[in-house]
Amino acid sequence: MSDALLDERALSKLHWRCRRGLLENDLFIQRFFERHGESLTVAQGAAMNQLMDLSDNDLLDLLLARREPEGELDQPQIHALIGLLREPPERQNSPD
Repeated sequence: MSDALLDERALSKLHWRCRRGLLENDLFIQRFFERHGESLTVAQGAAMNQLMDLSDNDLLDLLLARREPEGELDQPQIHALIGLLREPPERQNSPD
């Protein structure tokens, strides 16, 4: 795999492929692309493609840390990507 950045076309295709049927998954994925989309590498894109092969419920279980990757998904790049996807939303500073 490569540490090269995904080009604009590949990023657009990946973003389109990541559309899911569960709103919860879409929220995780949308936040991920907002934070990391412009710095996404080819290796991370390949890992994301592997995750998109999962059913919506299996993906949600991974994103909510109900389970960890196993079998073919038990790879360092998948674990790293899931860590990025699981990053909590940034908190807004509220005036006290």
